Amino acid sequence: MDILRRNHVTVTGNPDGPAVVLAHGFGCDQNMWRLTVPALADVHRVVLFDYVGCGRSDLSAFREDRYASLDGYAQDVVEIAEALDLRDATFVGHSVSAMAGVLAARRAPERFGALVMVAPSPRYIDDEGYRGGFTTADIDELLDSLDSNYLGWSAAMAPMIMGNPERPELGEELTRSFCATDPDMARVFARTTFLSDSRDDLKSVTVPTLVLECTQDMIAPREVGAFVHRQIPGSTLVTLDATGHCPHLSAPEATNRAITGFLTGLR
Repeated sequence: MDILRRNHVTVTGNPDGPAVVLAHGFGCDQNMWRLTVPALADVHRVVLFDYVGCGRSDLSAFREDRYASLDGYAQDVVEIAEALDLRDATFVGHSVSAMAGVLAARRAPERFGALVMVAPSPRYIDDEGYRGGFTTADIDELLDSLDSNYLGWSAAMAPMIMGNPERPELGEELTRSFCATDPDMARVFARTTFLSDSRDDLKSVTVPTLVLECTQDMIAPREVGAFVHRQIPGSTLVTLDATGHCPHLSAPEATNRAITGFLTGLR
């Protein structure tokens, strides 16, 4: 039960249904899935949580040495699955959480039987033969700005990440979420996110996998979605009729249709 309090785990939906774990991305919390939960709850047991350092998690459990790599976040996921005794659950991860799900599924294959990757990116920095969307200088500047003025960085970056400028309320919500995150813990999570390189881990995925991308996404351009799809044998790539990096908020109907269709195919 300490683990469930640590990560503010919430379980809802059909208690007898197959489990679905919804994992938020950087600067967010489980509330970001509120438009997805109703689409799943009739059939599925829905598990939500906050990574340590985010939302209503136990901030006293934060250790920089643990959360300075994606392994620490993946270990949170595994420990939650163990505490709830999940079997063959589907892990739905947004953004960097998609890669945490890859690591968790490899670490505890009996716990996770499928993956849904929403706007994933295994590496944000461009490399030879690979476009992640950012240069090294871009990421250095981003992290320096975050270090010097986190609240200002949040106010500037969140609307850009969200996209959909014609709907400013979406960017405002993401800004509030970023600003509610402890700045010191956010700096660690940001470095873990934007400096990670999980490309080699994709080849270890052996479970059914759905990759969801948006038509325009400044954080995970379509070249990234195509790369993830190529690296995971048998995966399915769906391009949502959506823009921005958070389609579960900006285009929930399209996102939910894709997820529920994939889950139906697993049954």
